[in-house]
Amino acid sequence: MARTPEENEKIVTEGFVEKARRTLGRIPFSDEAIAAYFCATDPATPNRVRITLMAALAYFVVPLDMVPDFIAGLGFTDDAAVFWAAWRAVSGHVTDRHRTRAREFLGQTNEKSDDEAPL
Repeated sequence: MARTPEENEKIVTEGFVEKARRTLGRIPFSDEAIAAYFCATDPATPNRVRITLMAALAYFVVPLDMVPDFIAGLGFTDDAAVFWAAWRAVSGHVTDRHRTRAREFLGQTNEKSDDEAPL
């Protein structure tokens, strides 16, 4: 089902942080996904890049997709494929600042409880 850019942004805004925290260590693209989140929410990022990243991140957040996330060994393969396609198209817009914020988020998440790790 195709969603509008506004719907994707709402899905990401409401669900990405929680999903990222729950899946750390289980998906091989955590660092890049979190950096992509910071890029997509950066007002300086070009609109077409934001739309591309929001669509890929929304696909990751929504639990019911081509291969449901709960299927052991396969659950995130379709999420990874969608994410990597978007990443290849726009990763040049992910800055050192976005990557630094992602590392900080990952460090906070690993060191603090979910309540204490603000984004």
